[in-house]
Amino acid sequence: MNNKEFITELSRQLEYTQEHTQGCIRCVIDAMSMAFDNGESVSVSGFGTFEVKKRLERIMVNPSTGQRMIVPPKLVLNFKPSASIKEELKKGGLADV
Repeated sequence: MNNKEFITELSRQLEYTQEHTQGCIRCVIDAMSMAFDNGESVSVSGFGTFEVKKRLERIMVNPSTGQRMIVPPKLVLNFKPSASIKEELKKGGLADV
């Protein structure tokens, strides 16, 4: 599902216009981005937790040349699904969706 399909389906379920739904989604994403910029994690009840983690500097080997290179440290976004989502996926997917 791409962004346009997501907005279309969500606006249909909420009975809002696509423009209003897209504005709501943009507000949620902006709020999450501000939290990530401040180093905070974001928990969505029943869905999971998003958090920013720091990946340390590491050595990588280019498989085609065999050359060793240093990869600098960086921040990455990590997602940990809730236990209920994990359990549903283990059973073969979310049947309610």
